[in-house]
Amino acid sequence: MNVDRMRKIDYYAGVPLTFLATLWVRLVGLFRSRRSSEVKNVLLIELSEMGSAILVDPAMQKLKREVDANLHFCIFASNKPSLDLLGTVPQENIFTIREKSIATLALDSLQFLFWTRRRRIDTVMDLELFSRYTALLTGLSGARKRVGYYGFHNEGLYRGEMLTHRVAYNAHQHMARNFVALVNAALAQTPELPYSKTLIGDEEIRLRKLSFTAEEQEHMRGLVRADYPEFDPAVQRIVLINPNASELLPQRRWMPERYTELAQRLIDRFPDIVVLLTGSPSEREEAEGLRQRIDRDRCVNFAGRLKLSQLPVLYSISALMVTNDSGPGHFSSITDLRTFVLFGPETPALYASLGNSTPIYAGLACSPCVSAANHRKTACSDNVCLQAITVDRVFGEVESSLSASS
Repeated sequence: MNVDRMRKIDYYAGVPLTFLATLWVRLVGLFRSRRSSEVKNVLLIELSEMGSAILVDPAMQKLKREVDANLHFCIFASNKPSLDLLGTVPQENIFTIREKSIATLALDSLQFLFWTRRRRIDTVMDLELFSRYTALLTGLSGARKRVGYYGFHNEGLYRGEMLTHRVAYNAHQHMARNFVALVNAALAQTPELPYSKTLIGDEEIRLRKLSFTAEEQEHMRGLVRADYPEFDPAVQRIVLINPNASELLPQRRWMPERYTELAQRLIDRFPDIVVLLTGSPSEREEAEGLRQRIDRDRCVNFAGRLKLSQLPVLYSISALMVTNDSGPGHFSSITDLRTFVLFGPETPALYASLGNSTPIYAGLACSPCVSAANHRKTACSDNVCLQAITVDRVFGEVESSLSASS
């Protein structure tokens, strides 16, 4: 299903369904013990954002560290590879929902309700900001402890009364901190209104880094040589350019002609770099058009050549990456890759990579224009916020980094 259709279903079906589900949840609550449940079999629900599967890892590590939680996760099937990168959740504890059609969505949702009971889930954390669909999954999961973000006095964010622990979403704190706040609420020994009145330090949102063997890295260099036989890792450095962004928010894309100029200037300035254009298999044709416009021998269309699980190995042998605000900016954060991320309709204050990353952001008066309050749907069709980021600015940042590491 396309994103707009999913938003409409979430609103027009979600509001009445969460109202009815609220009556059911309250009725069940009358016959259930009010004692606080333990936090042991924990389910986290994050369906639609691949980058969030990385940003939530510090919160999951805290659950393992403090209560030795048996972690479970629910995610859209198409986004599961992002969750697999760090391997924090065992494969048998991951439930995937197919979002291809209403029929598969409904069938998998029903199976989910049986799955949570077989798994004896005692605690659910709804990581989505204000989705009615995930509110329904949370409220009907059978878990005694249900933690998530609550609208309180905000207008237009009704999604029923599914939660036992209502957390105040903080639009002024990074999402990784917001996720840790959910954990703090679940572990709180006394009731709070709202949760979570805790201080979350920088050390609590540090990501684990992956390491790779020499054999894995050499295999990756071989894949690069398959597309560019002249590649010599002894004397050449790899620069990655990820020019696309998901269909969820196309306004995040920097203009192709600017990527063209940036790549040309980098190749002409540094004779020792090879530029790889990265992307998914569906983006390969678009990347090929960009490669042809760049028209340089040391520019290679590498889109679609790797599985998502292989990207961190590529990142580990590369010098740096320039990317739109999208999944790769977060996937690279589990390596030491130097990354420059272009932000426009969203803000790095909330969604900056937790890795070795520099956000590039114009900070216009209208930015950010997407938020939890508008379900990340903007009226903008002219992304001046990204047009305001010049090639000179990005080239200056990247040139400095490459010169310092040469």
